[in-house]
Amino acid sequence: MPTPHERFTALYNTYQARVYGYAASRAGHQLAEEVVSETFLVAWRRLDGIPDHAQLPWLLRVARNILRDNFRRAARRDALEAELRTWVEEAVADVGEHATERVAVLRALAGLSEADKELLTLTAWHGLSTVEAAKVLGCTKAVFFVRLHRARRRLRSAIEATGTGTFQKPVTAPGRKPR
Repeated sequence: MPTPHERFTALYNTYQARVYGYAASRAGHQLAEEVVSETFLVAWRRLDGIPDHAQLPWLLRVARNILRDNFRRAARRDALEAELRTWVEEAVADVGEHATERVAVLRALAGLSEADKELLTLTAWHGLSTVEAAKVLGCTKAVFFVRLHRARRRLRSAIEATGTGTFQKPVTAPGRKPR
């Protein structure tokens, strides 16, 4: 009976090119390598669950799920970026006394990494407690506080870099009251 390493190596050597071809036809060559890597990582983890009579369909289903998840992540990211752009555009048109600060905050937020945006928006815009936000991110409350502190510091630096002054108010969604 072959060892798990031998079974995996045979599976990889037999189907890697076909999984790559499937991924490349669905998402292009640039993303195909990543999809193949993730597909065979799942295969390694679930090696005993791969049916002997349907190995290629099983691998292609895994690759399809990975592609679907990648497309969903990209769609969520694009939707958030579009929403942030809309908020910035609305803020530019706002004639309120704090319009300049609002624009600076929204522009600074739009320039942060996805991870920093998520940290800041989970509590400030989505109204989650720190415990709930930590659960969403899969970390402890203490780790969440450290990450949130660093994200706020980067936001302050980005706001100050715009030359509009210092960070004085909590970031809230347009139309929401600060906590």
